[in-house]
Amino acid sequence: MTTETVPAEIVPTDALAAEMLSDRRTGVVTGKRRRPHYLTHAFLIVISAIWLFPLVMTIYTSFRPYGDTAGNERGYFSIGGAYNLDNFFNAASGMDLWLHLFQTMLVVVPALFLILWFASMIAVAVSRYSFKFNIALLMIFTAGNLLPQQVVITPLFRLYLALPLPAPLSDNGIWYDQLFGIVMIHLAFQLGFCTFVLSNYFKQIPKELNEAAVVDGASVWKTYTSVLLPLARPALAALATLEFTWIYNDFFWGILLLRTGDKFPITSALNNLSGQFFTDNNLLAAGSLMVALPTLIVYFALQKQFVAGLTLGSTKG
Repeated sequence: MTTETVPAEIVPTDALAAEMLSDRRTGVVTGKRRRPHYLTHAFLIVISAIWLFPLVMTIYTSFRPYGDTAGNERGYFSIGGAYNLDNFFNAASGMDLWLHLFQTMLVVVPALFLILWFASMIAVAVSRYSFKFNIALLMIFTAGNLLPQQVVITPLFRLYLALPLPAPLSDNGIWYDQLFGIVMIHLAFQLGFCTFVLSNYFKQIPKELNEAAVVDGASVWKTYTSVLLPLARPALAALATLEFTWIYNDFFWGILLLRTGDKFPITSALNNLSGQFFTDNNLLAAGSLMVALPTLIVYFALQKQFVAGLTLGSTKG
């Protein structure tokens, strides 16, 4: 058994190794030195600062009494004075935070469940099964997203005044001024987007899984609940995060289709902090921050699934 010796001239010396390490640190790739992207970094820093400035000012203003900003010539850009949590306590009591948060959950939870449930069933039907009008059906649901909400204000308002609703779901016999009506309008406007996203996701799943389930004697419903839905968890989590944020932050439909103050969702209840002739912006800033907390909690709780859902199909293998 013989061993080959490596010529000394091809063995990296300490100086050569140090040079190689230096080249790696400075970004040498395939013999070319990377140029530092100073302009790109500067642009991103400026855009980030512009984006974060309103949030930082809102947080700063929320801890200051109104007198410290109104009585200062620099206004909200002034420094000093008292810093406390009084605005948060006053905003919570002034807007009846917990009542309207509960009313919001009565809208968000059923609307989110119905949207994802119906969208997933429609997406499975149009993407996993071939029939005459499956593409047309998908286009109809997708086209609903192109209709601006403001276009249907008048006919929708009249429709809600005319549609009857049984007593368990309504206290006035019609859809208007009922949380059920808010749930249904979110279902109508958000169903198309979720159907489009889920149908594209289900198309990536091999159809051999459907065939294997049929061979094992599974029905269509069993295939949907036991095979396809578990595989769609990342997409459903990403959509759940987006839909929760959109429905929770809705202000338009709550103002338009509700009249009773106790039924207002939490974003519409922020109006309680604004007067007809005077608005305490410090108080409003504190209320806005508290209203925004649930969406941040949901995002951080589902962050891993949300990112996984957004990156689906971006890589192969």
